[in-house]
Amino acid sequence: MSVTVLSAVERAEKAPTVTVLARVAEGLDVPLIALLQDDDRGVVVRRRADQERTVHPAGWERVVVSPVVAGVNFELVRVTLPAGCDAGEFPAYARGSHEYVVVERGALRLTVEQQVIDLEAGDSTYYEADRVHAFANTTGEPCTYYVAALIMRPRN
Repeated sequence: MSVTVLSAVERAEKAPTVTVLARVAEGLDVPLIALLQDDDRGVVVRRRADQERTVHPAGWERVVVSPVVAGVNFELVRVTLPAGCDAGEFPAYARGSHEYVVVERGALRLTVEQQVIDLEAGDSTYYEADRVHAFANTTGEPCTYYVAALIMRPRN
């Protein structure tokens, strides 16, 4: 997309196409819907039907339950691991990233670098997320847990 097109859109001289809006959203690292919503960010509601749900090939489910707010690098995620499921390793995020985990039901094995932490329903933990970390359910029952993540983005 050219600077000329972007400038014309900003000055309301040209109506953007969906393709132009998608490129702007990608450049801002926000969902396209964020560009189409009202500018009032005082209260943002995300209905259950609008939550991003992903089912991974290994059978575990990840649902982003928190609203997405442009410029805010926070995410609240609900994860359900079936019995015996290993969700694998997650790469270290940028320096200054943080994650809190709370187990709602079942048991979770969290590994942060070489440290193994076994958590049960009601347990919670915090770790600096600029380290490799992994989640696994080593039991015969499903596990549901929440991750509250403040993920810093590396500066370009």
